[in-house]
Amino acid sequence: MPTTREYHSLAEVGHALQGRADRMAMASLFDRFDWYALLHQHCFAAAPVRVLAAEERRAQAWMVLMQPEARRVSALANWYSFAWAPIFVGDPDEAQQGRLLDALARHLLAGNSQIDFYPLEDGGALRASLRRAGWFALSRPMGGRYLLRPAGRDFATYWAARPGRLRTLVRRKARNSPYTLSISDRLTDDLWRDYVDVHDRSWKAAEPGLAFLRALAEQESDAGTLRLGFARLDGRAVATQYWTVEHGVALIHKLSHDRAHDAGSPGTLLSHAMFAQAIDQDRVDLIDYGTGDNGYKADWMDERIALHRIDAFNPRYASSWLPAARTAISALVG
Repeated sequence: MPTTREYHSLAEVGHALQGRADRMAMASLFDRFDWYALLHQHCFAAAPVRVLAAEERRAQAWMVLMQPEARRVSALANWYSFAWAPIFVGDPDEAQQGRLLDALARHLLAGNSQIDFYPLEDGGALRASLRRAGWFALSRPMGGRYLLRPAGRDFATYWAARPGRLRTLVRRKARNSPYTLSISDRLTDDLWRDYVDVHDRSWKAAEPGLAFLRALAEQESDAGTLRLGFARLDGRAVATQYWTVEHGVALIHKLSHDRAHDAGSPGTLLSHAMFAQAIDQDRVDLIDYGTGDNGYKADWMDERIALHRIDAFNPRYASSWLPAARTAISALVG
């Protein structure tokens, strides 16, 4: 029978994990302790952290959560998170994973009326555990991610399969292009000033998480996984892309461009260069465009996967009945 424990400090969590969720142990950025530590520090500092652990014969399951309001907990995730999921250490098999999740679901029943988890690639096992524990749990699709698996193709082969309108656009805009393209794997103060400068002139609203993005860029620069791309005109950056590349996976975190240069398509030309480097030089097995169903992503990618949200309600609390009913109706019609 698994035992459970709850932590209210990420410092305590880091000590308890003893490196089992660091870069060397976890291939995915979004399963690592340092990812959650940065995200909470820069984006959710006002929300108490709640981290649950279940253990059985040296195998563990961890849930990194926060408490945005009384009796409600949520996944510690936001728009920067490509995925959220329980973290397993100690290599438990499927049956043991189920027992660990069941223990966490039962633990959550005490003192919580509502929980929500997003973005999940596959929440079936987690939803089943919540239901076995007594939660009224609903899962619904909510957005997706676009992926590209080169599968041994070089960039030229990949590019030949892109939509004709995209290839024509790049060919036309690259002819006599005034833009200079560069990709750096090391962050400097000057490069970050260029990044912020482009963002301030882009179509995007003010970035609420620039401090988080800077801290992540510093961390990944030190690890050699950062790929920060720029298109420049007369030395001034007019488009930028923020990628990381590690363990054969390229993650596209952020894109920005100066709207005054829309006619020259510097962002598209920069994408062409970034994809070429990722495929031919970094030789990645996967490129992930992150969350969001932006139409332009389909031109560059081959595959879309659905993301899911789980909402769960504790029937012991009358206050959860109406939100549960509304969520159930929304899941049926949406």
